[in-house]
Amino acid sequence: MATRRRWVLRTLLGLLGLLVIALVAGYWYARPLLLTGTGYAAHNACALAELSGRTDAASDLPPNPLLPYLRTSTDDDGSVTASVFGLLARQTATPIEGYGCTVGDPADLPPREPIDPSANTIVASAGAEDPAIQEAIGRAFGDDLDEAAREDLGTRAVVVLSGGQVVGERYADGFDEQTRQLGWSMSKSVASLLTGRLVQEDVVTLDDSGLRPEWTDDRADISIEDLLRMRSGLAWDETYDLGTPITEMLYMADDMAGFAADQPLAAPIGQVQQYSSGSTNILCSALLDRADADARLADELLFAPLGLSSAVWETDGTGLPVCSSYLWATPRDWAALGQFALQDGVWDGQRLLPEGWMTTSATVVTPAESDADGYALSWWANQRSDGSLRFPVLPNDAYWMSGHDGQRVYVVPSADLVVVRMGFSPGVEAEDLRANELVGEVVDILAR
Repeated sequence: MATRRRWVLRTLLGLLGLLVIALVAGYWYARPLLLTGTGYAAHNACALAELSGRTDAASDLPPNPLLPYLRTSTDDDGSVTASVFGLLARQTATPIEGYGCTVGDPADLPPREPIDPSANTIVASAGAEDPAIQEAIGRAFGDDLDEAAREDLGTRAVVVLSGGQVVGERYADGFDEQTRQLGWSMSKSVASLLTGRLVQEDVVTLDDSGLRPEWTDDRADISIEDLLRMRSGLAWDETYDLGTPITEMLYMADDMAGFAADQPLAAPIGQVQQYSSGSTNILCSALLDRADADARLADELLFAPLGLSSAVWETDGTGLPVCSSYLWATPRDWAALGQFALQDGVWDGQRLLPEGWMTTSATVVTPAESDADGYALSWWANQRSDGSLRFPVLPNDAYWMSGHDGQRVYVVPSADLVVVRMGFSPGVEAEDLRANELVGEVVDILAR
């Protein structure tokens, strides 16, 4: 009997050991996936508190599939640590004064100088608000919907500029003209503006290649324009899910540009258009390198000349601005960027972009294969390369910035119009945001 008990005990211990080994092996297999989730949670919570003074990350930014299992804690210095069940895949996001938050060990960044807002010419119109425009804005907020549908629509800010002045404006509860909001991929369009500034300063050209020292193969032929038009040919997957290249880059890679640049060529350069946040981060790395500049380059060339005192471009662990995704600004400052584009880079009488830069930026040159219908020089255009329109409700010449969950800045040169729509709209399709309809309505109102 004693022998049998010992055999049973040894068997149970052996099975327990195998179970422990299996659990540990399973965790290490899943750990990269879990780290993208905890990095996402830590960054979101830290950045919201640091840049917008808001503390409910779950209701402010896109949902995290690990949410039921996540535990987050905030230290006295504002850093946020997220983990699974409080133990596994711990990631910490640290605030850096003037730069938002960085996941992992932040770089030693130079202090930013405060930006004088007086150069921002975006002001409210002296005339009375047009009731028709206010009604159109109301529809963009879902005033005609029930509470649940209105909450799903998620509009948080609308700013309408006509002739460079605010003729309509509204904010959701808890938001106002001072609340920074994350532009997500609208940042890519601003990176295009920054490129234009450096072209104007004769620092770079669109044809520049040889952008990374480690690119000693065919990748050396990738040009700045290839990166802006998303036709680099580099392998990528922009699916926002645990463990994909985009989430691995944003929430696990200290050097985001290096991570993206390490991807192999999956298509001939220039022949396939594949939307890639990695391409934009490679672009900004090349811009800073060629300008011999640091993370303050956008301050010097773009934000300060336009008086964008709210603009914050968060950085990765190397100190590189995350040009693909992490630009925060108030809706009025986003509107100023749209107005700058509308004026083809002329601001306060000074030409800051090459003449015709925005015509080039809004001109679609689509390769034979593309997953980004209407994508131009890191701006989205209504008119395709064959002349057809993506959205008939919009004027032919409309073009826009577009970001995750319904962020938009529309520019309509023929109507002298800029429209900003910010929100939190997970699961709402682009055609259901009511943003295109808002622009179309305002164009008709102004034309009366």
